[in-house]
Amino acid sequence: MTSPLATYRLQLQPAFPFAAAAQAVPYLASLGVTHLHLSPVLESVPGSTHGYDVTDHGRVREELGGEAGLRALAGTARAHGLGLVIDLVPNHMAAALPHNRALWELLRDGPESRYARWFDIDWEAGGGKVLLPVLPARLGEVFDELRVDEEAGALRYRTQLFPLRDGTARLPLPELLDAQWYRPVWWRLARTELNYRRFFTVSDLIGVRVEDPEVFEATHAKILELVRDGVVEGLRIDHPDGLADPEAYLRALRTATGGACWTVVEKILTGEERLPSGWAVAGTTGYDALRRVDGLFVDADGAEELAALYRGAAGAAADRGGEWEATARRAAYKVVTHELAAEVGFLTRAAGRICAASPALRDHAPWALRAAVRELLIRVPVYRPYSSGAEEVLTPEAALAAKGTFAVPEESAAVDVVRDLALGRLGDGPGQRAFRVRFAQTASALRAKSVEDTAFYRYVPLLSANEVGGEPGRPAVSPEEFHAYCGRVARDWPGTGTVLSTHDTKRSADVRARVAVLSECPGRWAKLLGDVARVPAPDGQLGWTAWQTALGLGAPDRDRLGGALLKAAREAGLRTSWTEQDAAYERAVAEFVAAGPTGAPYAAVADLARELAPYVRANVLGAALLHLTMPGVPDLYQATEAVYEALVDPDNREAFREPVPDEKTALTRGALRVRRRCPEAFGESGAYVPLAAEGPAAGHCVAFCRGGRVVTAVTRLALRLAEAGGWGDTSLVLPEGRWVDALDETRGFQGGGQVGLAELFERRPVALLVRSTLPS
Repeated sequence: MTSPLATYRLQLQPAFPFAAAAQAVPYLASLGVTHLHLSPVLESVPGSTHGYDVTDHGRVREELGGEAGLRALAGTARAHGLGLVIDLVPNHMAAALPHNRALWELLRDGPESRYARWFDIDWEAGGGKVLLPVLPARLGEVFDELRVDEEAGALRYRTQLFPLRDGTARLPLPELLDAQWYRPVWWRLARTELNYRRFFTVSDLIGVRVEDPEVFEATHAKILELVRDGVVEGLRIDHPDGLADPEAYLRALRTATGGACWTVVEKILTGEERLPSGWAVAGTTGYDALRRVDGLFVDADGAEELAALYRGAAGAAADRGGEWEATARRAAYKVVTHELAAEVGFLTRAAGRICAASPALRDHAPWALRAAVRELLIRVPVYRPYSSGAEEVLTPEAALAAKGTFAVPEESAAVDVVRDLALGRLGDGPGQRAFRVRFAQTASALRAKSVEDTAFYRYVPLLSANEVGGEPGRPAVSPEEFHAYCGRVARDWPGTGTVLSTHDTKRSADVRARVAVLSECPGRWAKLLGDVARVPAPDGQLGWTAWQTALGLGAPDRDRLGGALLKAAREAGLRTSWTEQDAAYERAVAEFVAAGPTGAPYAAVADLARELAPYVRANVLGAALLHLTMPGVPDLYQATEAVYEALVDPDNREAFREPVPDEKTALTRGALRVRRRCPEAFGESGAYVPLAAEGPAAGHCVAFCRGGRVVTAVTRLALRLAEAGGWGDTSLVLPEGRWVDALDETRGFQGGGQVGLAELFERRPVALLVRSTLPS
């Protein structure tokens, strides 16, 4: 398995199919990447703009051009020296009928269906039926709209189709409904009554049991065929934490591919959590790298000052105090109690059955088991426990804290039972295994929904820190921490992926770069808020979010900003939400956007943006160069080779268009050219050596040498640097040899001594040097 030198992510959709990607190949090859990274390519829900809602694993998506189109794209790419990396979605598929034929047959034929083993269904909880939360109201309110289509063998509700069990088509409608293997219900019942595993809280995406060898074979046959035929050279594995046993799945995948694929996983690491060493992958998709790069451009003291300002400005809207840890904990309670009530119900019933079967475990009240499940889930400090190292995640301290929430101490013994089940200490029977697996799967859903999709929208002092894998309570990363991280990656996972922008980032890297400068000038930010205060926001928290987003976006675009803010308000769930929308509040948000951040007061935002432009430039170029030269395989999201300002989806998922070249494009081309010229410096044997600056401004330079051939140096906290008087006599010691500026080959530097940083950064705030001669 050979790692790519660099990949380029393209978002495929009907408006940008394989043929359009093929037309872009010559341009992308000229950039210097080695592989195209394609969003999911298998058959999905008609019209899908992302492809994560797979309906048929055996076919390449016709709306994109079908298998012939994919193979033609691979041929075009190969002719230009490029390979293909494919995004693979093993955890779930769309519960869309009639498009998902596996689910259609299951619902028609019931537990004896050949597809029953494909899905995690709790038949007992559903009274022998699968609950389908597909109706806009209670059944009685839409009953008269149900129709039987005998020719199609289906039950119709408006545009929806449901299969009919054999021999039931001519029954009276009430009896017909009772005779099916499913029960169509009001969509709101999914929260508490759903009896199949789903992706997070999305009932439209049903979990797939790829841990079953037959299911694995059926759902991977087409992708494996494409790998064997040389069409696909790499795989990105979506959401591995949803799988029953990620390590076993990845081992099976490596065996099936013969180890021929470069494979990375969308594993979100929390804090200093490490990727399990036993996973058969090259590494992660790179959110851990994103956090380290972004954090370098955050001033720790300024971030604390912003947090204090935020608590004052947001007031009562700042989620009862405006502290990160408390905000995240309250969000977890909300999600585990409401959005994941069905999942908690499954675990409670499973624990109850195990306890009832053992005299030593009997007499735990269902409410106590339910409380124990909830309290332990919210105390999982990472996305999920695995079979190895689970006790370091579900610690005795966590259990003790969970017990402390019980009003009756004697009932808290249920916590020990639940913890032992989650750790596999109470046997390895089918029930125990099912509990252990589902606890881990639910933990990952809880973490994603409570942190990424709720708390990140509630706690917003510095929006640039609220990114997948980020730590809003501690957004700054020191150079020493960055170097330590890079050293570990170079040693343990040299082929891992690295990213700055993706289809899932809430703000593109260049939007975050602009927002991050605020940590260097909290006083200027406070002044801006004062200048625009004449247009009051619906609440302080939303106002803070709106003005920072407007600054980051860099344009008074009402549709884009309004859409992002409405999504933020609904995700936060403080005044409105996706399921309980407050129409009056949402109108107030739209009116505020029109009058404030996209109205006349935007002039003050534009003035501040102009003041900060030189320092934003340093952040943008610095982050880009670090990403392109640090250990790992850089993945460029479409159009990010130029300055790319995008907000949360759908804003960041438009069809690809070749961007207008700018300074960032020149840097990207230069860095990718160096990666191609010096592949050994960036491969598994390419050492990572930090280079230390010396002098009064040393802390503003981050530099390293790759493989003894390439030196990267960037400016950090450029505004603070300027306020302190610039570089002065600060210098960097270059390794021996003659070094040429890869971004301006008319400039050279002699190594083995000190080079003044004022000279090194004379033309731009970053430097990329290549050794032209070896030391004598």
